[in-house]
Amino acid sequence: MLPIERRQQLLKWLKEEGALSIAEISRRLQVSEMTVYRDIKPLLVERVIIKTSGGISLAPISKTSANTCNYCLKELNSRHPVQIITNDLNVEQLCCPHCGLLRYKDIEKDVSQIICRDFLQNSTISAKMAYYLMDTDFNLNCCQPQVLTFESLKQAEQFQKGFGGVVMRFEEAIDEIPKRMNGAGCCSSKK
Repeated sequence: MLPIERRQQLLKWLKEEGALSIAEISRRLQVSEMTVYRDIKPLLVERVIIKTSGGISLAPISKTSANTCNYCLKELNSRHPVQIITNDLNVEQLCCPHCGLLRYKDIEKDVSQIICRDFLQNSTISAKMAYYLMDTDFNLNCCQPQVLTFESLKQAEQFQKGFGGVVMRFEEAIDEIPKRMNGAGCCSSKK
């Protein structure tokens, strides 16, 4: 299990149970307590969770409001958000195509529709029909590997000529993101 997957599982447990000890998390995930501490560090830094005398718990509700990404829990202030509409008509807001594609992969069978914004035109498009440009030199200070969406292959390729990167279709991008993360957290910065 990747660190991001362990963090997601941990957050699910915390939402269900309120608080957990480090020893209990270690036992459930079948990893060392040191690995648990490494896994929770980004969640502590981003104030998604807090330390308690017995372990950890979710931070006060203001941090995980409707204005946060459902995947990485960052604030939704991006100009390239993604929305997932589930079969039961719930709408999930995601900060960027990176998080949108990862979340889609997690709940694919429950997704009715996934939509995103064309990076240049700022128009709403179907994420399944979009072209994805990954690993450009154009830094938006969002989740890594950074992913930009385009409705037009021609515009994606023109942007690629200026800023580099690799153009992919929907299914390719979904498969490629976890490979390029190499176990790094969702919101790790490019070094």
